[in-house]
Amino acid sequence: MIQRFDVGPRFSEMAIHNGTVYLAGQVPDDDTLDIQGQTTQVLSAVDALLARAGTDKSKILMAQIFLTDLADYDGFNVAWDAWVAPGSAPPRATVQARLARPGWRIEVVLTAAL
Repeated sequence: MIQRFDVGPRFSEMAIHNGTVYLAGQVPDDDTLDIQGQTTQVLSAVDALLARAGTDKSKILMAQIFLTDLADYDGFNVAWDAWVAPGSAPPRATVQARLARPGWRIEVVLTAAL
């Protein structure tokens, strides 16, 4: 069975199948913030979605990070390192990408276990 959350006409925010949680790309609400502020907002949204699914950041299986400018990499890592569960840093890819809205500096896609 597939369980979907916050289903819209274009995508769902989250889906669960066979004990695996898939999150849609999470972006900041406030695009006026710097990379650390935007990252903190995004990771807070990730925490909330994972909690709704009944899991948490210690069970992340894979993270995909999209930054509009790789010059933000170090600032992103400051927020990420403060957030990631100690001893549970997941496999991760970080790439530069043009995002759907000009003010977004980051988008995060995660897969986690229940």
